[in-house]
Amino acid sequence: MILEYLVISIYTICLLLIFVYALAQLNLLVNYLKNRDKEDFSPKFDFNNPEEIPFVTIQLPVFNELYVMKRLLKNIAKIDYPIDKFEIQVLDDSTDESVEMTAKHVKKVQEKGIDIKHIRRSNRDGYKAGALKEGLKLAKGEFIAIFDADFLPKEDWLLQTVPYFKDEKIGVVQTRWSHINRNYSTLTRIQAFMLDAHFTLEQVGRNSKGHFINFNGTAGIWRKECIYDAGNWQGDTLTEDIDLSYRAQLKNWKFKYLEKVETPAELPVIISAARSQQFRWNKGGAENFQKMARRIITSKSAPFKTKIHALLHLLNSSMFTCIFLVAVLSVPMLYIKNEYAHLRNYFYMMSFFVVSSLIFFVCYWHMYKNIYGGGFIKFFKYIGAFFTFFSVAMGFSLHNTIAVLEGHFGKKSEFVRTPKFNIKTIKDGWKNNKYIKKKPSVHVILEGILALYFVFGMYSAFIVGDQGGDFGLFPFHFMLFVGFSYVFFKSIFSKA
Repeated sequence: MILEYLVISIYTICLLLIFVYALAQLNLLVNYLKNRDKEDFSPKFDFNNPEEIPFVTIQLPVFNELYVMKRLLKNIAKIDYPIDKFEIQVLDDSTDESVEMTAKHVKKVQEKGIDIKHIRRSNRDGYKAGALKEGLKLAKGEFIAIFDADFLPKEDWLLQTVPYFKDEKIGVVQTRWSHINRNYSTLTRIQAFMLDAHFTLEQVGRNSKGHFINFNGTAGIWRKECIYDAGNWQGDTLTEDIDLSYRAQLKNWKFKYLEKVETPAELPVIISAARSQQFRWNKGGAENFQKMARRIITSKSAPFKTKIHALLHLLNSSMFTCIFLVAVLSVPMLYIKNEYAHLRNYFYMMSFFVVSSLIFFVCYWHMYKNIYGGGFIKFFKYIGAFFTFFSVAMGFSLHNTIAVLEGHFGKKSEFVRTPKFNIKTIKDGWKNNKYIKKKPSVHVILEGILALYFVFGMYSAFIVGDQGGDFGLFPFHFMLFVGFSYVFFKSIFSKA
């Protein structure tokens, strides 16, 4: 009985944590619905007065971006802003032939009269954070806009964002990501679904109530003074953007999130690229929880509710650990439920936590409706999109759990960039991309074994109990089978 009660205890704790997280998401949804259409009366610079137009530095941190540098520099050169009021820094840490190509394209932009510099370092200390910090030493701008290599800001991007810095307490203005290859494949649609939820209900839900949000590493602009006041860029976590964001807000800087200002970008089109990105984000989240939790809890300026949302935000990736444990333990729980009749009432009570899934379903529907529109047909499509997303997200749970555990236990690892492809249509080629990881991780084998494990879970539904089976967990095990099978086969065959 000791083992059974241990399984029950861990299973229950994980369900409770998931339920608490779901309630926090529901609170963000309420905030989002109350505030998304409110008129913005924020003070703004008057750009009709040339004296109010501040100088801006645009930083482009890049590393081995052979396939997207031409597109990036061609796009950034179209920025609509007084030519004497901005500069561009190409912070190039590359180690391959893209360096020469970048230099050539930088020269073409310079010929247009634009102040652009190709900045190289002798090492990659601090990775992206180190490059941004080095560029900051040379930056002439009072404000620092940052774009990753796969982002394509619209021409009026600076005109849409810079005016909000009229409020001297604003440290960051962050814009919403959109996706130029959203419908390229099932994988890109799943990633878009996940990111859309973050950039709608989460960012708006937190920002509208003054809770902490994060600069998303790109498509945002910083006040230089804020960066320095918060302690500058630091490379001791894999998500330097969250780290600096929290340090800044703990020093009472305000962040402004602009949901209606979109910044298009490219999603990873093969699963190895998505895996490396997910690993970095999830591990970085755990690292930042370890780094920032004490500071948040002991903060004298942050309200109690803001602290709760902040801690849950930093524990976002850790929910994958709970999901993974619930998934793995759900099969023995099926047998325990049917072997120990005196625990039946407990299991009936635990079924209440299906409400967590319903909360996520409702929250994400509002996100989906905001982007695609409402109506019966769209709702029907949403059901398919939600269950596809939910299944594949659970299929990533082992991979992301390993990342989270490494983050919490302090295992350091290299900043692995996400390869870019410059792909928009299904006909575009990607197999010759030199940055693709050739060998799948050993974890992939475990994901294949887990797919078979949940086949056993589905089979178990037919053989347990005295009443011809117990099918309460069958849909859950089926989704887990689909999710782990998808991740396993895509990882093995490396197809988009």
